[in-house]
Amino acid sequence: MTAIRLNVAIFENMLTITNHTLEKLEMLLKTSGYKVRYEKGNFKTGACMLLNSRIIVVNKFANLESKIAAVAELARTVEMDYNLLDDKQAAYLHQLKQTTLQL
Repeated sequence: MTAIRLNVAIFENMLTITNHTLEKLEMLLKTSGYKVRYEKGNFKTGACMLLNSRIIVVNKFANLESKIAAVAELARTVEMDYNLLDDKQAAYLHQLKQTTLQL
């Protein structure tokens, strides 16, 4: 299984470390046609996107902060069609893409 691995990043001022934040990010990706799965495995990061697919695999054993950071980074970088998103999701994605990263 080939995957693109992403560095875990912490967002400075936008994302709170709550289950609700993770759920919002998951719904954003799902609305855009991505599948988010939680799996065990030998992960070096909190999540990865399988090459040539719309499947995002998240390390189910990572802590909540790592999951949020990894899923948010993927949401920032993958291609999403704003036409599929409602107004709140589009605004959230726009804000997410404008957020600076602290590695």
